[in-house]
Amino acid sequence: MTKTDDLPLLAAINSPADLRQLSIDQLPQVCAEIRRLLISELSVNPGHFASSMGAVELTVALHYVFDTPYDRIVWDVGHQAYGHKLLTGRRDAFKNNRKMGGLNGFPSPDESEYDTFSAGHASNSISAALGMAVASSLKNDEPPRHVIAVIGDASIAGGLAFEGLNNAANTPNNMLIILNDNQMSIDAPSGSLRNNLRHLMTSKWYNALRYKLFRLFKKMGIVTEEGRGRIMRFNNSLKSVISNEQNIFEGLNIRYFGPFDGHNVKEIVSVLRDIKEMKGPRMLHLRTVKGKGFAAAEQNPAEWHAPGKFDPETGERAADKGKAAGIPMKYQDVFGETLTELAEADPRIVAISAAMLSGTSVATMQRRYPDRVFDVGISEGHAVTFAGGLAKEGMRPVVGIYSSFLQRAYDNIIHDVALQRLSVTFCIDRAGLVGEDGATHHGAFDLAYLRTVPGMIVSAPADEHMLRHLMATALRGDHGPFAIRYPRGAGHISDWRVPMRELEIGKGRKLSGSGDARVAVLTIGTIAHEAAQAVEQARAQGVEADHYDMVFLKPIDTDILDAVGRSGLPVVTVEDGALAGGLGDAVVEYFAAKGYKNAVRSLGIPDRFVTQGTVAQLKKQCGIDAESIAEAIIKSAKP
Repeated sequence: MTKTDDLPLLAAINSPADLRQLSIDQLPQVCAEIRRLLISELSVNPGHFASSMGAVELTVALHYVFDTPYDRIVWDVGHQAYGHKLLTGRRDAFKNNRKMGGLNGFPSPDESEYDTFSAGHASNSISAALGMAVASSLKNDEPPRHVIAVIGDASIAGGLAFEGLNNAANTPNNMLIILNDNQMSIDAPSGSLRNNLRHLMTSKWYNALRYKLFRLFKKMGIVTEEGRGRIMRFNNSLKSVISNEQNIFEGLNIRYFGPFDGHNVKEIVSVLRDIKEMKGPRMLHLRTVKGKGFAAAEQNPAEWHAPGKFDPETGERAADKGKAAGIPMKYQDVFGETLTELAEADPRIVAISAAMLSGTSVATMQRRYPDRVFDVGISEGHAVTFAGGLAKEGMRPVVGIYSSFLQRAYDNIIHDVALQRLSVTFCIDRAGLVGEDGATHHGAFDLAYLRTVPGMIVSAPADEHMLRHLMATALRGDHGPFAIRYPRGAGHISDWRVPMRELEIGKGRKLSGSGDARVAVLTIGTIAHEAAQAVEQARAQGVEADHYDMVFLKPIDTDILDAVGRSGLPVVTVEDGALAGGLGDAVVEYFAAKGYKNAVRSLGIPDRFVTQGTVAQLKKQCGIDAESIAEAIIKSAKP
């Protein structure tokens, strides 16, 4: 581990006020020390590596020029905010980043006053920063408060970012938008806006010339706020003629500066000081390298987005060693392989990803059928409606997406898919508790929010075999919208490639039990494995239980519910999802409607936002680990 003796400047920075006491010539050393600490810490305590490495100079310059926390920095997503945490009083606590009881892996206002707005999902920074800037103006804050939104080239392609830009151009404000352009999201860039950003480099000479003239005219008093609109429109017209292109930001009358070298901390400080007091919305475009300062990450930024543990000297990743160790395949990889098998047999099958080709393993099908796979960028709402259009014309689209990101497309699911009964298959990765990424990334709500949608089939496999069967059922039939949710990480079965069969929709299965049962256990999804262990633990203490895997939350297996209801047995339901609106509520609602009097005890994710920790720690905290389930079974059992 890097010792503070090796970080003489960073070790003395306990707040941005300390940073601002340094000379500008010392800032490159601060940046080097931040990178040294990030490499040391993240090699043993994994996190989002490449993004934070690429944003070091930007972070140092912002805290050096602006009076944070009075001035507001709003980070988009937050993958790049580790350097920010190191400079804002959390250096010594960083060793517990993303651990239970430690630092949140993303900016969180609950953690620090320097974290001005919650971050974890993309594209919200411009809208939030605009709200803060307008609020500051309405309150007549003195001194005037500066508000800065930091957004990446992937996030700015999201629909919400465009909405924020449009409103910023038409609402009086003095917001500064910094575009951190590293030409990377998690996967390779996609979309025409990304291409436009790359193309802006062709006119770099013009932007440099204009910026020099701007500084000269400002010193001479020629550039004034009163005349800036006319000058800006003239500049936009001149640039369009010279470069034969229209800058989308200047087209919105948002003043654009750049692109500049995002790794020249002195130049960034100089530019920020020049444009700091300007009125009206401004865009500063910085070109950065994701993974800057660590050769392996620079060469393969997608794999080094969140690389896990690694050797800080050689760059060898622990994940690479794990592949050779024969650990069970991840659920996402079983999905990717199965999708490709099904697509081979049916040319109507197409797949859609929202900038997560590798993260969802849709990339497996892309390698085989590139013309039938579409990466729409960070645009989940568009992904769903696009899938609806494909389905309307007879294709069989599969939307591979994280549970927490699908939340952003809820209206599209209802209006553009379910209302028209279109056969779109939603393969929902990272469902349930995801671990160290914390509250913004847990897939807690998909069971509940999808169960309310008319015509939506909602399912969850208990294992890899059932995942394959559910995918075959969804794609070989014409059932309308069909959701299949599964967790992050490795599965449970090494021999997972079994022949696929179609299931009867709305039918569960009995996993274990006998005529001596004193309690019925109903589960959905992979939490069945913890419940199975719990059933064995209860049996060891003399309590027999019938264990049912419901498979489908909607339509739910009423034959199982009727059999359990008529038995009078107490019921324990277990789900890796929000209790409110989930399996437990579905069972209670059905029993109440049929007049069954069975006592029902529901276990799941409680009605609060769950913070970070390992999946095992969080399951125990939520009472859905094997021991907690066993305790509930024993306490609930019929005498």
